[in-house]
Order: sequence, then structure tokens, then C-alpha cells
Amino acid sequence: MANASATDLSQVTEYFSALKDTIDRCDLEEWQAAIDLIDQTWKADAQTIVFGNGGSALAAQHAVTDWNKSLYLASGRRFRGISLADNMGIFSAYANDVCYEDVFLEQLRPIVCEGDLVVAISGSGNSENVVRAVKYAKEQGAKVICLTGFDGGKVHEFADINVHIPIHDMQVAEDMHVVFIHNVIKNLMHRNMCKSL
Repeated sequence: MANASATDLSQVTEYFSALKDTIDRCDLEEWQAAIDLIDQTWKADAQTIVFGNGGSALAAQHAVTDWNKSLYLASGRRFRGISLADNMGIFSAYANDVCYEDVFLEQLRPIVCEGDLVVAISGSGNSENVVRAVKYAKEQGAKVICLTGFDGGKVHEFADINVHIPIHDMQVAEDMHVVFIHNVIKNLMHRNMCKSL
């Protein structure tokens, strides 16, 4: 039993070491530029539309939940966040009736406008449904922030700002995407003289 515990602790230590090293290697100017763009979109009362697959879909929901609730409660000014991962009915309808590769693009068609912001979350950066949606958003005049890991994949080519997590580890990349989501709240509340939550 003692050996098993030592092995388990070794794995925990290794994970924490990878996380700390990744934090140190992130481009903080890139993070700040992305936060600035989210703030500008908020101040313009434009939409911030967030999406991703799997764990990134849950991160999209997390972002919109936190940004809509926290920023409104702290400032009294609405944050127009939308997650394209929230409605399983429309998501599965497009997957079934059109194709899975267009589940985000088809949701964007009736809502995205010039001046809106799209935040695409993809650990690999290569999810075809994310790439297609980001390309469409750019064609409509929206700005694009991508949250990626690994080598950034194909999606970062369409990004105005790519918040790249420099690690080939999906779990650590996803952890850092949530750190970014929380950093947005703290930063925007501070710069807009909001009360802390």
C-alpha cells in the first residue's frame, strides 16, 4: 500500500509540475490582448459567442455563466454572452439534419453580426466544426479569439488573437482555458471599478 501511495503522489507531483511550467510559458501579452478585446466588446454592447467540443463545450458554458452573471452583478451592465453548447436540441438537430461539422456554423448564421466577438475553444485547434465556424464568423466581420493547446492547429490561422497554451496535454490545456476564463472576470472587474465577488 505504501508503494501505491508513493506512485500516486508521484503522478500528482508530475501533473502539478507540468501545470506550473505551462503557466510560466504562457504569453501574458497575448492573454491581456484577448482580455482587452473582450472588454471592448462588452463596452460596445456587442455579443460574445463562445463554443467548443467536449470539455471545451463545458468551458464555453462556464465562461458564459461566469461572465454574464459576475460582470452584471459587479457592474450593473449586461454582458451579452452566448454559448453554442447550451441547447442540445438545436445542436443535435444540426448534427442530424445537416452535419456535425456545421453544428456551430449553422447556429452562428442567424445571430453573428459585424462587431461581435467569437471565442472558439479547441485544445487541438483542429476540430472541423470549430474551424468552419471561426472562418464564417470572420467573413461576417466578427472578431475571433481562439483558446488552443498543442501547436495551435488550423483554427489559429483565423484568429485575431490566439491564446495558446504551449503544451501537448489536453487536460493541462483545458485547465488553463478555465484559468483564462476566470482571469477575464478578475481583470474586467478591476479595470471597470467593479466590486469583487
